[in-house]
Amino acid sequence: MKIASLVPSATETLFALGLGERVVAVTHECDYPPAAARLPQLTRSAIPAGLSAGEIDRAVRERVERGEPLYELDKELLVRLEPDLIVTQAVCEVCAVSPDQVIRAALRVPSEPDVVALEATTLGEALADVRRLAEKADALPAAEKLLGDAVARLDRVRDAVASAPRRRVLALEWLDPPFVAGHWVPAMIELAGGEDVLGYEGERSAETTWEAAAAAQPEVVVVMPCGYDADGALAEAERHRERLAALGAEAIWAVDANGCFSRPGPRLVDGVELLGHLLHPDLVPAPAEARSLPLEA
Repeated sequence: MKIASLVPSATETLFALGLGERVVAVTHECDYPPAAARLPQLTRSAIPAGLSAGEIDRAVRERVERGEPLYELDKELLVRLEPDLIVTQAVCEVCAVSPDQVIRAALRVPSEPDVVALEATTLGEALADVRRLAEKADALPAAEKLLGDAVARLDRVRDAVASAPRRRVLALEWLDPPFVAGHWVPAMIELAGGEDVLGYEGERSAETTWEAAAAAQPEVVVVMPCGYDADGALAEAERHRERLAALGAEAIWAVDANGCFSRPGPRLVDGVELLGHLLHPDLVPAPAEARSLPLEA
């Protein structure tokens, strides 16, 4: 079976299931594991590179309002590769090629590929998608092992913080303008011993105001701008230092959003472990694979 992945989280999941050799193409954003970045790329962004966060937000809004796609799909390459399975997503129009684009393109592929659109909006659904992909690719034993390990790790964090006082947490998915992280992030915060002060599990990320963020009285602010690693998140936090400082939190952390929070794949478990450590460092050890950087006073 040949698989084309049009979602970074699906690419990570397929490799985690031991199916990397079956993946014949990915997106321009698929950078994990490193082997994925060496595969042919089927997409490119319609948003110019080098824009600031505010400029990216405006460019995205303008294209969405005009009904223009945010990503361009290399249909000719897709036809030449003739995959048997194409994986896309139907959760966020900003995150990947739309399912409609993919379905239209798939009709031209001689192999008549099956198209799967992942739709996880919660942590549980993200884990369920591991099994769903495995079923499509005949890799259920690998999925059971991967999921068993994930559940055990999540249970260890939950049990470690069970008796600890809940920390009030504000998770920011974007800073210009400020957006509160939604979908699976509130559940991750709860598992890690926190209380999300503005986000709701399963709901879309929502624009807020700096005044509303301050009124929520967070003890810990986690900066996780979608599409950024920890260094990029810290740079964004530095640009908004005064706004963030005015929230009155005890600590402000920049984290690897791409690696642990933005993509609904196996590394969300790393994100829960990281949050557990940031909120309760005496109870949860720092995970080896997840980075966080403090915004120093």
